[in-house]
Amino acid sequence: MSARKPQRVVAIVDDDPGMQVSLSNLLGAHGFTTTVFSSAEDWLDHGASAGTDCMLVDIHLGGISGIELQRRLRASGSTLPVIFMTKHYDKATQTQALETGCASFLCKPFRTTELIEAIKSATG
Repeated sequence: MSARKPQRVVAIVDDDPGMQVSLSNLLGAHGFTTTVFSSAEDWLDHGASAGTDCMLVDIHLGGISGIELQRRLRASGSTLPVIFMTKHYDKATQTQALETGCASFLCKPFRTTELIEAIKSATG
């Protein structure tokens, strides 16, 4: 009998309820467990990094941006991999995101394979 590989936990931080449901369903169908947060503040208030393998964060959130969330995580010593996503692409935003040390940068809409590969790469 072989030991089952534990499911990787992906935290989704996005203020769009439809995107939250879509991503959660999609990742669940690919064997990931998800936790969902509607804002960076929600993530910070719940101290949710324990047990999380990777974060999927929208850059443009109401309130604290995804990039600012990543900066705060890094400043606190967190090495949790963060994959940024956005539907409002511009080179300056991508540069800022990459400078924070994000694992990947995805533009919405992205292909399922692109997302799954980014998560697998980020979580080893």
